[in-house]
Amino acid sequence: MQPLFEYNFEHLLTFTVEIAEPEVIGPVPEGLRINGYILGGEVPGPRVSGKLRPVGGDWLTIRKDGVAILDVRATIETHDGALIGLSYWGILDICDNGYEAFLQGRPPASGTPIRMSARMSASHPGYLWLNRLHCLGIGQAYLERAAVAYDV
Repeated sequence: MQPLFEYNFEHLLTFTVEIAEPEVIGPVPEGLRINGYILGGEVPGPRVSGKLRPVGGDWLTIRKDGVAILDVRATIETHDGALIGLSYWGILDICDNGYEAFLQGRPPASGTPIRMSARMSASHPGYLWLNRLHCLGIGQAYLERAAVAYDV
């Protein structure tokens, strides 16, 4: 079967994130709540490059089925001084027993895949085109070293 619509993907940027020691809220009705605050990161890319500012974080919920739901807000500072708001949600499939493993202090395996959907907000004239996009990101979590990385 052929797809109904024609589409193209373009690599806009890559980014890495350094995360502070997690703030574990604990078990709540939705799952295990954990806040991970951003310490910084690098943003090399063909269309957007710069750094991830040390502001924002991930308000993570790990469900009892081992799927972690990401809810992230961050700010990119481009090489030419523009600020870009970055928000995304996604999933990190830790494993069937990921909820219990995290409660016992065992992080997911290094390189666990992440899939995310991102939006960016810009007011700088050179980046207004970002306001029209809905982006897909493919990443990996390296929680043993408190880092994640994505291609968007």
